[in-house]
Amino acid sequence: MRTSQQWIEELGLKPHPEGGFYRQTYRSPQLLGGPRPLSTGIYYLLKLPDYSAFHKIDADEMWHLYAASPLTRLRVWRINPAGELSSFLLGTEPHRGEVFQDVVPAGDWFAAEIDVLEGAPTDDAYALVGCTVSPGFQFEEFQLADEALTRRWPEHAPLLRRLAIR
Repeated sequence: MRTSQQWIEELGLKPHPEGGFYRQTYRSPQLLGGPRPLSTGIYYLLKLPDYSAFHKIDADEMWHLYAASPLTRLRVWRINPAGELSSFLLGTEPHRGEVFQDVVPAGDWFAAEIDVLEGAPTDDAYALVGCTVSPGFQFEEFQLADEALTRRWPEHAPLLRRLAIR
């Protein structure tokens, strides 16, 4: 089993502004009116104690699980424009409610964190995923959450603060 550091080195991953490590692997040569590509893809690795801070983009983002440390899943939290909170678990055990892939719709605020099953080792707990964005990801459309979001949805304030940029 590879360590998180081995994945980071082997895949050439770099720190991501929202937390974790990434590398773009695909940028469609087909453009959508101007410079925006039809789709993009990245590798993304998250390890404890890091998390992907709440943010949103203007495109659908599909998350795919590739590898994880033993008994580790990745929880992706979503808050839709109506303020409804939901989540999904990327993992390899459907009987535990885990999925191999799922989508964050355009305009949803979302964050991700490592979810380790009770009793599992937490040293080097990580998940390696892929994210496919369509239309293609553009940093100009990337927005990190700020304190205003906790005022908008006070019922989600503890989660928003816990998974915010430090």
